[in-house]
Amino acid sequence: MSKQSIKLSVDAVVFGYEEGEISVLLIKRKYDPFKGKWAIPGGFVKDYESLENAVERELHEETGVKISYLEQLYTFGKPSRDPRGRVVSVAYFGLVRPNTFKISASTDAEEVAWFNIKDLPQLAFDHKAILKIAIERLQGKITYEPIGFELLDKKFPFSDLEKLYTTLLGRDIDRRNFRKKIIGLNVLDELDEKVSKGSGRPAILFQFNQKRYFQLKKEGIIFEI
Repeated sequence: MSKQSIKLSVDAVVFGYEEGEISVLLIKRKYDPFKGKWAIPGGFVKDYESLENAVERELHEETGVKISYLEQLYTFGKPSRDPRGRVVSVAYFGLVRPNTFKISASTDAEEVAWFNIKDLPQLAFDHKAILKIAIERLQGKITYEPIGFELLDKKFPFSDLEKLYTTLLGRDIDRRNFRKKIIGLNVLDELDEKVSKGSGRPAILFQFNQKRYFQLKKEGIIFEI
């Protein structure tokens, strides 16, 4: 019976949302395999590490970005996915505001940059497939769970929330129905403040009620768009 020789790695798919655009954080690899190619941040898990600690460490080492919570996405284990040998990767994903981070390449990364998901470079390994599944998961998740409020300003007009969901879903939404559902969830507090945008009449500002939101998550709220 031959000895099993499998290595374990982690990958961090970090999406950014800003001004109606979705981007993903990528690194340019400093070493072979795929030297000079863009890739999702990640690397091998150390013997003493948990998967969560490994993905946070790799992300911070290669990009300078520190995120305390990434959600597990999927496990990728095709025998031919890595030319160095049999490597199984557990991928994680998260959603952030890019302007809240200062990115800097280090360790195995030659460069680090945000790329619009509609204009991606050629990716190393099977990272194109990983990213595709991550986008599908993100778009699926926001149809049943009211996520993404942390990507908006603390006080925002309802149109900014509509823009966020339209962008993340990659399609138009029924605005009237969407507003009815969101208001019905009671996760927004209407403020006695307005903001003027363009030539239209001033828009009412809202604030996200985080306490109510986490209570709904705990209750397993069904939120369908």
